[in-house]
Amino acid sequence: MTPAARIAELRDQLHRHNRLYYNEATPEISDAAYDKLFHELKDLEAAHPELDDPNSPTKRVGGTPLEHFSQIDHLVPMLSIEDVHELKESEIELPNHGDGLSLFAAPTEIPEHAAAGRLADWFAKLEKNLAPGTALTIEPKIDGVAVSILYRDHQLVYAATRGDGTTGDDITANIRTIGSIPLTLPPEAPALMEVRGEVFMNDLDFAQLNEQRDEAGETAFVNSRNATAGTLKQLDPKLVAARPLDCIFHSFGKVEPRTFETMEQFHQLLPTYGFKATKWLKKAADRESLLEAVAQLNSDRHDFPYATDGAVVKVNDISLHAELGATSRFPRWACAYKFLPEQKETLLKAITIQVGRTGVLTPVAELAPVFVSRTTVSRATLHNEEEIQRKDIRIGDTVVVEKAGEIIPAIERVVLEKRKPNSRPFSLPEHVDYRCPSCHGPIEKPEGFVAWRCVNFACPAQAVTSIKHFGGRKALDLDGLGEAVAQKLVETGLAPTPLDLFDLTLDDLANLMLDPAKTAEGEAASKERRFGEKRAQTLLDALERARSEMPLNRWLFAMGIPHIGESTSKELSRLHENLTSLSESTILPVIAQAAALEDEQRQISPRNKSNPPADETEKAERQKQYERLKNEIAVLKGSLSEVKITPDLGPVAAQSFLNYFASEAGKFVLERLEELEINPASNNFAPKGPELSPEAENSPFVGKNFVITGTLSQSRDHFKELIEQQGGKVSGSVSKNTDYLLAGEKAGSKLTKAQSLGVAVLDEEAFGGMIEQASI
Repeated sequence: MTPAARIAELRDQLHRHNRLYYNEATPEISDAAYDKLFHELKDLEAAHPELDDPNSPTKRVGGTPLEHFSQIDHLVPMLSIEDVHELKESEIELPNHGDGLSLFAAPTEIPEHAAAGRLADWFAKLEKNLAPGTALTIEPKIDGVAVSILYRDHQLVYAATRGDGTTGDDITANIRTIGSIPLTLPPEAPALMEVRGEVFMNDLDFAQLNEQRDEAGETAFVNSRNATAGTLKQLDPKLVAARPLDCIFHSFGKVEPRTFETMEQFHQLLPTYGFKATKWLKKAADRESLLEAVAQLNSDRHDFPYATDGAVVKVNDISLHAELGATSRFPRWACAYKFLPEQKETLLKAITIQVGRTGVLTPVAELAPVFVSRTTVSRATLHNEEEIQRKDIRIGDTVVVEKAGEIIPAIERVVLEKRKPNSRPFSLPEHVDYRCPSCHGPIEKPEGFVAWRCVNFACPAQAVTSIKHFGGRKALDLDGLGEAVAQKLVETGLAPTPLDLFDLTLDDLANLMLDPAKTAEGEAASKERRFGEKRAQTLLDALERARSEMPLNRWLFAMGIPHIGESTSKELSRLHENLTSLSESTILPVIAQAAALEDEQRQISPRNKSNPPADETEKAERQKQYERLKNEIAVLKGSLSEVKITPDLGPVAAQSFLNYFASEAGKFVLERLEELEINPASNNFAPKGPELSPEAENSPFVGKNFVITGTLSQSRDHFKELIEQQGGKVSGSVSKNTDYLLAGEKAGSKLTKAQSLGVAVLDEEAFGGMIEQASI
């Protein structure tokens, strides 16, 4: 079989398996078998770029970042649907049946002045232009982002947002990453098909995404629609591919030839073409059956896996759509009836703080139990301190609770008129006395993040994550210490913190029982796995190497102290002989003190526009203080002139290190290392500056800042080592201080930024020429 034939065969197979997995929930092969086919296709496409196809299943992982979105004109205008009714608490009094339903308990109990007023009015106006008994369809209004996708000759051509209804953003690259959207259609589908749908995140995936953002110290999304909209606006399709997006289709634009006459037939055809469609679709032909269907949907939607905020009503007969026409914004043959999410008042009794596996402190509201949307709610996540301050939530408040997406309990607002007069604004650091609730170690809120975090790498709450990082390749490189092993060491209590690894014996490790292995079909094997003597000895040997051979900079990086990355660890190691001398450093306090005085100097400056002096007398006094501080700073910096500190060690990193080892947790780590007789030594100690070989002293690399990006012939670590051997520095981001960008294939945004800043760009050949020049 030729490569072209095999590629075509693999694409057909993968398209079919994608449809079975995402749309029909009836997969025929295991994930492992699918991955084998996928990687075979990926390798063949790489070997035969002339056979590239934008609709290949391999495009699901996302392509190179876009510079901006281009615009696309819809073949048929993409109008919004008119909201004919939006329930408001001030307008209606809902019957309280205690059953968690927010609209009607039964169709006969629909308030006449609410649904029966506005929805029935819309139906009455519609009936004037239609024959009696004209059928309507009722379907869920998914709380997502509207998209339009065009297929020509059964191939996905483009995807666009609604935009202004006539023109939208081209989001084709992002839409291709969504597994449930077909890239090709079957032969029986129309040759030209413009379909419309809603991109969304289901409730569980959205909850997990917010948990991940909480753990990372990032702002949580307010709701799944915001998360979806923000994702589709990303210029990097790889980021979109990592988000749990899905799509359900519900309408169409231009279709040639059109083989369906009603909306009901259209919905029935969608799955046969590979599209997801709603499984909840009702018909109605009169006022009573319409209101009954809407009430039924409001009851049933609580069991849907995604957020719905209303019912969409359409005239079933498509030939009548043109007859009824449209306004400049809305079609007259459809409307959207919006539901009010059920909300209940309850008491916020307390706020507890959970410590996540990455050290993030997440506040949780402890509520007086209240029945909302069919379940009793007694807790709700508050995400972070910024969220609490934004809503001004205080302990003892009466709060309004609802379920975001009908599944995730959330505090919607505070009932201010019921607030107690002695309530105090909530401060998370004060609430925990500036200490981690799990280990009593120091906490901090890193710049640019919204969450507080425990910075003690020996914190039990983040043990698995810390142990994994501790044994990572760039840290202590503990061969055999994977996540499964770390998890079991923590669960069994054999190593609740990273430093406890050094107490492990051969028997401890050899008899460690790991979770069952997976079969080829992805099922669990019948028995647990024993770690075994051979792998145990490998890990013990790695621990011994870490104890006796690993240099100080690798240990510092392994500790995971905030702001102490690889480059900072190397600079700290250059300035100190070993960990003991570093813990007693005379250099770091000077760096921190000079930075503190500079902050004070900026505040006291008589030229400070945000804090100007009141009069000439104060101005003169502040000038004297300014000069005094200037002299003190000069003396402090002068005392460090001989050590030639690089920008890799700034005041933030210095203060972070000092704070950590001044804390109870940091002192405990030092004591524990002393017990273990571990005192890592520097392998680059040169306080008066890095020592270069005579050959490297005239190297063009000396004092130059490099950034490495793209795909190169060897690893980035290889090129980084070459640069540093020649006296150069390597950083992770391009800035005005960057001298050279070493760029391989698919360089992306760093190349664009380097070109905009006028940074010299080197390919591997030019870089090799610099190495040759340095060797002369």
